[in-house]
Amino acid sequence: MSEERYGEFVLVRRHADGHVAELALDRPKAMNAVSSGMARAIGAACAALGADQAVRAVVLTSTHERAFCVGADLKERNSFTDADMLRQRPVSRGAYTGVLELPVPTVAAVHGFALGGGFELALSCDVIVADPTAVVGLPEVSVGVIPGGGGTQLLPRRVGAARAAELIFSARRVAAAEARELGLVDQLVDAGQDRDEALALAARIAAHSPVGLRAAKRALRLGQGLDLRSGLEIEDAAWRTVAFSGDRAEGVAAFNEKRQPQWPGE
Repeated sequence: MSEERYGEFVLVRRHADGHVAELALDRPKAMNAVSSGMARAIGAACAALGADQAVRAVVLTSTHERAFCVGADLKERNSFTDADMLRQRPVSRGAYTGVLELPVPTVAAVHGFALGGGFELALSCDVIVADPTAVVGLPEVSVGVIPGGGGTQLLPRRVGAARAAELIFSARRVAAAEARELGLVDQLVDAGQDRDEALALAARIAAHSPVGLRAAKRALRLGQGLDLRSGLEIEDAAWRTVAFSGDRAEGVAAFNEKRQPQWPGE
């Protein structure tokens, strides 16, 4: 396993022959509150991972024992002028869109608090794995703002408009069992196993065609919210990128020869 640090607060580890990248939030003294510096680091790490053709899946984790991420660094924000807020906004957005626009499947491993921007980072992933200590929510209206890291758009896509409205307007925190029931998280695992289970899932994903994985994610994301006919056109365009690929040829050959495929990734 190799490690690379982005700024002071983000650590990237490589697993499974480099095909699984773990992006670890590593600001334990602040329970991973996202400062401007941390936001830049998340964006930079995501840009590097997205451009790395060896990466087939990304797992978003936390090094803090009691928190995934408690959201924006409100202590930093308290010192901001209006001009500072405007200057910082693209930096903040860069962290969330960085995770959201990763071209490979992403899995969030959540334990403890995942609130505000912390939960939005998890929502930006394709799958959320949580343990029983997880507490999630979007409490931004309780401090005079709104979810600004994608929460107003990502949450209703998960749980529907009415449920998302209730959660955002009430600013309430949701414990793990209810979060799983409502669809706020996808898998509930044993205590302390969220990271291991997320990495195991990512390894299973990464065993498949890198060309197929990227095309499938593109079709899933671009098709969201479209009418069926338009969505099927998105799917067809994605199919055309894989149908004549080396990965498709290798996958079919490996199936017929009853062996594990050796993906060329092209």
